Amino acid sequence: MATSNKLPAKCRECAKSRVSYLHQKCHFCSELEFKESILCDLNRRIQDEGNFRCHAFQPILKLVNASENRTKDSQNALTKRLKKKSFLELLNSDKIKYERALALQKLDRDPEGVYVQIKYHLAWNVTHRMPAFNPTSHFIDIVHNTLLECSERVGGYVDLLYLAPDHIHIYAESDGELSVEDMVLEIKHFSKDAILIEPSDIKEKFEGDIGVWDEAYFAETVG
Repeated sequence: MATSNKLPAKCRECAKSRVSYLHQKCHFCSELEFKESILCDLNRRIQDEGNFRCHAFQPILKLVNASENRTKDSQNALTKRLKKKSFLELLNSDKIKYERALALQKLDRDPEGVYVQIKYHLAWNVTHRMPAFNPTSHFIDIVHNTLLECSERVGGYVDLLYLAPDHIHIYAESDGELSVEDMVLEIKHFSKDAILIEPSDIKEKFEGDIGVWDEAYFAETVG
């Protein structure tokens, strides 16, 4: 993350009002403890300070002192520990363990004939973190079906993990033929066009030639 003195003025002002490092409107971010600073970094990375735009900007409403923050953190600590992450549970499920064991057996028998399957958690913002998918319930089916259609294009499987108003979490499996960058570009390009032609009011939320997705993205392998 950029140092505070290098942040755009709006980001420095916004940071003063933050009482949580987790996205407060995304249950998946909370479950996975996915820090909102990642989304902020993605938004800053593709903009210059002079024309910086961010719809997630929060003006200062109340400054919470350090002792109040510590109290809230301690109160939430137990809840966070007990709330087992659904995504992590998936990765540690019997199904995934079986697939891993099967892959190792195939590797022992035929090292040249193993089918590569790389699993990713991907995330990226709506342009300028615009809360375009609000309420998300109106758009989940459209986005989910669109991402499934991307599966063949990346040589694997693509599905929606969570749709937030201003960003998205995606689960993807790849055969390794495409780089992560090419895979992300393919998913973004196809999903953008498919979402904008759907009979909904989503297109009206994007001015002129502005796209649905920001260029920057987050990616991590999960298996």
